[in-house]
Amino acid sequence: MSNYELILFIVTMFGLLFAGFPMMVSIIVPAILAITFFLPTVSATNVLVGQIIIGIRPMTLICIPMFIFSAELMTRGKTATRLVEFVKAWIGHIYGGLAISTVLSCTLFGAVSGSAQATVVAIGTPLHTPLEKAGYPSSFIYGLIVSSSGIALLIPPSLTAIIYAVAAKCSVGALFLAGVGTGTAVFILFSIYCFIYSRHKKIGVSPKCTLRERMKAVKGSILAIGFPIIILGGIFSGIFSPTEAAAVAVIYAILVEAGIYRDIKMKDVMEAALSAGVITAVVFILIGMGQVLSFVLTYSGVPQMIIPRILGPDPSQLSLIILIMITYFIAGMFVDVVVAIYVLAPIFAPFVMQLGINSIFLGALVILQSAIGVATPPFGANIFTAIAIFRRPYLEVVRGLPWFIVLALIVCALMIAFPEAVLFLTNLAGLG
Repeated sequence: MSNYELILFIVTMFGLLFAGFPMMVSIIVPAILAITFFLPTVSATNVLVGQIIIGIRPMTLICIPMFIFSAELMTRGKTATRLVEFVKAWIGHIYGGLAISTVLSCTLFGAVSGSAQATVVAIGTPLHTPLEKAGYPSSFIYGLIVSSSGIALLIPPSLTAIIYAVAAKCSVGALFLAGVGTGTAVFILFSIYCFIYSRHKKIGVSPKCTLRERMKAVKGSILAIGFPIIILGGIFSGIFSPTEAAAVAVIYAILVEAGIYRDIKMKDVMEAALSAGVITAVVFILIGMGQVLSFVLTYSGVPQMIIPRILGPDPSQLSLIILIMITYFIAGMFVDVVVAIYVLAPIFAPFVMQLGINSIFLGALVILQSAIGVATPPFGANIFTAIAIFRRPYLEVVRGLPWFIVLALIVCALMIAFPEAVLFLTNLAGLG
């Protein structure tokens, strides 16, 4: 593919995207045109069918619909509300306690759902009004909720980690462990910012709860908190695989929400299953389309045409990592993280192997960029989820995002500077 053909390909894809066509159409149309006109020796039908099947065939992807199903069950129940009450009971009374409670609730619910959009809905809904009453401006509230919900992509069981593990052919369990440290670092920086902001504005303090109220909150949330412990403990103790863990997650969610808390009924379970099926279909379509686009670019020799020109004749690990981070950051602004990962991971794979970059370390960085991407204008998925549930204009939702994006990028820079810290838990578990 020549420079002119590549430019035409990119313009067609983003032109369709900005024109309002679905992501699938924006990918498949330029891919078909590229195969038909620029790769005449290749059959468009064979490529489309074959690459879609290759994309969705890995057995590891089986766990995605089950984790989505368990997240739907938890969202329909009162798990999120119980986690919020637990966090507020213990830290709501300090400066920024309500805002920090939002960040911690998103982190904990992320460990239950693995979905950023589900976290926006489940945590943003009960905390939006209390944050307003505490005196926080709307721009800060939406920036806080949209950005903090991205932590769900970092904390296991992260669906993004599963997708990256399949695309880059690395260990899901190792990526889960690396994500714990990354998610914790983002939580700490966000919390520090919330404390400084609230102390400066003298807002965001809730009445201090009594010990009895705190114990009541613990009792009400203990089963929800036990969810990630059981899932991660089971995986890393060898009791079950990540795929089996996803099945356990569904059973646990039904037992807790329908059997013990009785917050959902059989009708809710059926609706959650239907919703999970629809979301799974969307995810797998994007995976298939991403695989097609990756094949077209790789078969055309685009990576070999562009990347060496950028990196020069003697590239270093650092220069390649920075290039990958910039590429994922830009991609996250415009396309779904599933597509970005499935397209870019195979493109960069030969150069990553050539320079000997640890795949788990790189995966942790990429997943962090994905978490930043879902909260980055113009097309971050969390942004549009917040617009839908809070019914606020686009500019009001995105106005408070820049500081949180900068803080997440600082975490990314620290990870690049101290890779040993990123891989500490992974190496401790012998998965490095």
